[in-house]
Amino acid sequence: MITAVIRTVILYLLIIVGIRLMGKRQIGQLEPSELVLSLLIADLAAVPMQDFGIPLLMGIIPILTLLCLSTILSVLTVKSIRFRALLCSRPSIVVQDGQILIKEMVKNRFTVDELMEELRVAGITDLSSVKYAVLETTGRISVLPKAEEKPVTVKDMKLPAQDNGLPVILISDGRILSQNLKIRNLTEAWLKKQLRQRDVQDIRHVFLMTVDEKGHIYLAEKEGET
Repeated sequence: MITAVIRTVILYLLIIVGIRLMGKRQIGQLEPSELVLSLLIADLAAVPMQDFGIPLLMGIIPILTLLCLSTILSVLTVKSIRFRALLCSRPSIVVQDGQILIKEMVKNRFTVDELMEELRVAGITDLSSVKYAVLETTGRISVLPKAEEKPVTVKDMKLPAQDNGLPVILISDGRILSQNLKIRNLTEAWLKKQLRQRDVQDIRHVFLMTVDEKGHIYLAEKEGET
């Protein structure tokens, strides 16, 4: 029993290291080579976990080999444009000036339903408003609207812009994050004062509280505990 736990922990930690080496990606953002690597590592780790007759090294060595190969391929894709195109393919333009490029759709086996779904996710319902829609190597669509369809910005209106900075969480699910208070040079006394001003008597009733660099506070109380 102890042997099984130790083998499982070792393989688990090894897989975590491998995934970290691949970077912070979601499943839908993995390149084909990265997806294949993930599947192979999972398969290689499963066998030694289930069959105690197989030496642990028989699972560790292939996993380490794959990780080394993945690292080498990553370096090559950075150094060589041709190799990157071969391994990861190239982005494809599937919509240009509001017109669907059927040949590119067929070439990438990308359906109209999938295209329309990706456009809706991007907030686009009218194809004629699209300047370019690019099918990325991850399978996602990047949408560039036409100039006249782009939202108006503060810069366009020549208004003064105010950047409030990155909000920091001070209270999460009723717990004070002391480290974040120090980041903003704040104290628990200040925090409790802010809560009293908002008629919050107990920190445990707070689901989320943040403060940005300008001192603007966002507060969300737990449901039924206001």
